[in-house]
Amino acid sequence: MQERVLKILEFDKIKAQLKQYASSSLGKEKVDELVPSTDFLEVQKWQDETDEACTVLRLKGHAPLGGLKDVREHVKRAKIGGVLSPIELIEIAGTLYASRQMKHFIEGLVEEEEASLPYLTQFVHEITVYTDQEKQIKRCIDDNGDVLDTASETLRSIRAQLRTTEARIREKLESIIRSNALQKMLSDAVITIRNDRYVIPVKQEYRSAFGGIVHDQSSSGATLFIEPQVIVDLNNALNQIRLKEKQEIEKILTELSSEIAEHGDGIFHNVNMMKEIDFIFSKARYAKKLKATKPEMNDKGIIKLYQARHPLLNQDEVVPNDMELGEKFTSIVITGPNTGGKTVTLKTIGLLTLMAQSGLQIPALDGSKMAVFDSVYADIGDEQSIEQSLSTFSSHMTNIVDILKNVGDCSLVLFDELGAGTDPQEGAALAIAILDEVLNCGARVVATTHYPELKAYGYNREGVINASVEFDIQTLSPSYKLLIGVPGRSNAFEISRRLGLDEHVISRAKMHMSTDHNEVDSMISSLEYSKKQAEIELKEANEIRKEAEKLHQELQKQIIAFHNERDRLLAEAEKQAAKKVEEAKKEADEIIQKLRKMQKEQHALIKDHELIEAKKRLESAVPQFKKSHAVQKPKSSLKGKDLKPGDEVKVISLNQKGHLIEKVNDKEWQVQIGILKMKVKEMDLEYISRPKPVQEKPLATVKGKDYHVSLELDLRGERYEDALLRVEKYLDDAILAGYPKVSIIHGKGTGALREGVREYLNKHRAVKSIRFGDAAEGGTGITIVELK
Repeated sequence: MQERVLKILEFDKIKAQLKQYASSSLGKEKVDELVPSTDFLEVQKWQDETDEACTVLRLKGHAPLGGLKDVREHVKRAKIGGVLSPIELIEIAGTLYASRQMKHFIEGLVEEEEASLPYLTQFVHEITVYTDQEKQIKRCIDDNGDVLDTASETLRSIRAQLRTTEARIREKLESIIRSNALQKMLSDAVITIRNDRYVIPVKQEYRSAFGGIVHDQSSSGATLFIEPQVIVDLNNALNQIRLKEKQEIEKILTELSSEIAEHGDGIFHNVNMMKEIDFIFSKARYAKKLKATKPEMNDKGIIKLYQARHPLLNQDEVVPNDMELGEKFTSIVITGPNTGGKTVTLKTIGLLTLMAQSGLQIPALDGSKMAVFDSVYADIGDEQSIEQSLSTFSSHMTNIVDILKNVGDCSLVLFDELGAGTDPQEGAALAIAILDEVLNCGARVVATTHYPELKAYGYNREGVINASVEFDIQTLSPSYKLLIGVPGRSNAFEISRRLGLDEHVISRAKMHMSTDHNEVDSMISSLEYSKKQAEIELKEANEIRKEAEKLHQELQKQIIAFHNERDRLLAEAEKQAAKKVEEAKKEADEIIQKLRKMQKEQHALIKDHELIEAKKRLESAVPQFKKSHAVQKPKSSLKGKDLKPGDEVKVISLNQKGHLIEKVNDKEWQVQIGILKMKVKEMDLEYISRPKPVQEKPLATVKGKDYHVSLELDLRGERYEDALLRVEKYLDDAILAGYPKVSIIHGKGTGALREGVREYLNKHRAVKSIRFGDAAEGGTGITIVELK
């Protein structure tokens, strides 16, 4: 990748942001080394590594990287015989701890089968745990870098002597400064230290009263810091002990440094593995901040982005766009006026390509695809060079010449305002020739231009498509929405009209435009409108489809639940009946035994064949149950009723009430169940009631005899005031039609329309009661109204 292209596309700013998410200087160093790869397998590996780290963050929310330091220089010095300082050793201990924690953390996740992490597992597998060395350093040195008494028995003994000697010195000096006779000779009753020896501040004139050694004096010379003769020997002894302490500490540090040197290669390797792991988790944390996703990588030059956002813009304000290239077409020519967002679109495609080839996830929806290119070329922005005395056009042409020399079939080329900076006719001609040359090389191209001649280019070349950035004439501002397949138009006349330019001036200007140009402009305007309407209708259709699927699933669940409940009740009934019959058979056997006993005892005239025949009759009386989980054909309960539209009926198989809408054929009716309309066989219907016929009223004649009032009113999408007017009119019509019950669909939404409608219904004189629909009828999105 050319350094100039990385700078133009602002890849350095991406690295600067990524650096903020590194946990150590090791990770930051790795970010500095990052350049996009052109090796497809390597890019896939990088993406998989980042995805594994994202999985870990999603499951655990963190990764244990605390204490990690770059201790490679410390290890190198230890290996050549150097003695490490306590701070250096404690940094090594912290790094050993971080390595051990990361190894156990990743291995624990894999052992618990919470995630499959092959790449991270491989990294931690290469980490060697040095628990003994880590504990040895922690036993000898605290977190502040001070050597502890526990480092050795000799050091413990030396420090005990040190504390005893210091206590004796302080005791003697305190007796001096507390003495009433001597206090007047002191500048201050304190004990202080000069040249590592305990001293007291004595007034100049009493110098001879104390004897000893003068170590310092105040700036005025009025105070001398004297070591009294009585503690000179003790101070000497103290210094001797301190020297022993220093020698023992040096010995301890030498031993620890030798231990580190012995395992230097392994520790050095651990650091390199942790450097990779820190870098991988940096990419994962950055992806989380951007709400980025893993792209599907390919080596076929296919880019397909869903709701892609430029990563350096405010993510709450940037307009996401769908973009594609390389499958249906290999080149996009984005036309339209300046400040419309063409350059942002260009840079988004280029920068996301560099990010993907660097193993970074991209700010776009799941399922987006990115290609691995051998090279990315960009000619973007005003690159006028004063030093080289080159104009804007010359500077651009220098870049373009370089691109044409190196471009290949695995290249992505980005041209911004191609052919600009010179005569429009010549510039347009050059732009077309340059695009043709790049296309012939098989490269993927995205170019922006404001030349109208290039609008026809997309229609005359195979594999090329026009695009534009939407512009809102009403607000005189771009929406930054990319429109693939629709060329841009300048909108100069509309903008001028909105800004107040006289109509006669605009009309005169239009006369200077060619007929072909005006027709093309009208065609583009029509295309923009048609595309926008198609997107709106597609969105509405998707919402309706999702709602229908949800209703279908709910209905299926209810049918399954109904069948399960029916089978359960049937099985329970069979069980109870069998139990009763068994009891009856048992009782019959007991009776027969008693009869036989009576026959033997009393020699009654009861024949055996009569007893056997009686028992057979009892057994034949046992009912036979046939289990079946198939849906039984419902028996109609119409009893000769002549069904009519508007009748309230019960759908037997669903155990749901509804109203007849119309007869489909001799055997089927269309039935309204809540907001669901469905065809039901007449045999599956049970008649409930029929609306009472309404007496002829003069008001009803206005509607006409064929006027039909629906059993439901759909208010979704209505404004509050309009909705209430429609409800008032609808209730009047329903009352005239004689309906006992109607449904009002208001949807769920924010709840404002629903509450307003229900409040109105509660106050209406003709409303008997209201209730929300059940699950099959639409739940809280519908209100069932019972009329008086």
